[in-house]
Amino acid sequence: VQLVESGGGLVQPGGSLRLSCTASGFTFSGKDMSWFRQARGKAREWVATAFRFDLGADYAPSVKGRFTISRDNGQDTAFLQMDILKPDDTAVYYCNAGYKSALFASWGQGTQVTVSS
Repeated sequence: VQLVESGGGLVQPGGSLRLSCTASGFTFSGKDMSWFRQARGKAREWVATAFRFDLGADYAPSVKGRFTISRDNGQDTAFLQMDILKPDDTAVYYCNAGYKSALFASWGQGTQVTVSS
C-alpha cells in the first residue's frame, strides 16, 4: 500500500486549498477513502470520508460546510477541497482507506497545511 498526499501550503484565514491523495497497492474503488489530520501536539483526527460506490460523504462537525471530499476512481486519487480555512485547520493532512478509522497501518508522509496571517 502506498499513499501520497500533496497540495498543502501556507494560506491566509478565509483562503482555500485543494489536497490530493494518490493511492496504489489496493483496489481503490472498493474502499471508503478518508482524510485525517494531526496538529502539533495533538492526536490524529478524522476529517472526512468519501464512501465507495458513490454512496456519498461524511464530515467531522468542525469542517462540515467548509470542506468537500471527492474521489476519482479512474485515477486512484482522493481530493479534499478546503474553503474558508481557519487557523485551527493548521495540521499535517493524511489520507487512508476506511471510515473514521484507518484501514491500513501504513501512512503516507502527509502534507502540511498552515493557516496564518
